Amino acid sequence: MASKAPIGVFDSGVGGLTVVKEIMNQIPGETIIYFGDTARLPYGSKSQETILTYTRQIVRFLKGKGVKVIVVACNTASAMALETVKAEVDIPMLGVVKPGAKVAADTTKNGRIGIIATEGTIRSGIYNNYINDINPQVQVYGKPCPLLVPLVEEGLLEDPVTTEMVRRYTKDLLEIDIDTLVLGCTHYPLLRKTIRGVVGDGIKLVNPAYETARSLKEVLVGNHLENDSAVKSNHRFYVSDGADKFKKFAKTILPCEVIETKDVNIENY
Repeated sequence: MASKAPIGVFDSGVGGLTVVKEIMNQIPGETIIYFGDTARLPYGSKSQETILTYTRQIVRFLKGKGVKVIVVACNTASAMALETVKAEVDIPMLGVVKPGAKVAADTTKNGRIGIIATEGTIRSGIYNNYINDINPQVQVYGKPCPLLVPLVEEGLLEDPVTTEMVRRYTKDLLEIDIDTLVLGCTHYPLLRKTIRGVVGDGIKLVNPAYETARSLKEVLVGNHLENDSAVKSNHRFYVSDGADKFKKFAKTILPCEVIETKDVNIENY
C-alpha cells in the first residue's frame, strides 16, 4: 500500500506550488498533500533554530497524513534543516538545492554562476558548497533578495515595483558577467518572465523546481514507491493561514482544480 500513499510537499507559502506543478506534469499518477506555512513566512530572514522547529512541525503534520516521501519545496528549509530532519524520520526526504546546483554546475560555460535567493539560503553557502563539490573551478556569486517573496505572495508578478526590485538585485551579478542564474527560491520561477526581461536571453535560468521533480521520480523508482494505481489523484492543500487567498492563487498556477484548501494550526504539531 505504500506505493499508493501520497507525496508530502511543503514550503513557506505559495512558492512550493512551482514544485507541485512540475510533479503533476512529470509524475501525473501521484497524489500530493501540500502544506504552505503562510502564517510564518518569509523563512529567509529567520534563524536556523527557528527553521528547524518549523520543519519538524510540518514533517510531523505530513507524516500524520500518511505520506510516503517528503519534498522540502523551500530553499531556506532545504539549506538549514533538511539534513538534520532527514536523519530523524523513516521515510525519504529531498530538497530543492542539490538538483538545481547540479544543473547550474553542468550548464555554465564561463564558470560564473549567480544565485538569487533568500537571506537564509545565501547565508548558508549551500549552493556554493554543492556547486564547488561538482566543479571547484566555478565561481559562485550569491545575492539575497528579501523583498521578492512578499511581492510574489501578494500576486505582484509583473508589477513595475517587482521589475525594479529584480533589476536592483541582479545589477551586480550582471556586471560580473554571469552566464547562469539559479532561481534559488521556489517563489522565483513565478517571476520568470520578469526576471528574463531584466537579465536578457543570454543567461541560462535554472529552475530547481523542474529538477526537483526529476529527482523525486528517481527516488520513487529507487525505493519502489511509484504509484501504479489507476485511481484518480485527490490532491489536498493545507496552509497555516489565509486558505481562501491561497486557493485563489493556486488555481492560477496548477494544472488541476484546487477543490479545497484548509487552515491548520501547525503550532499544535
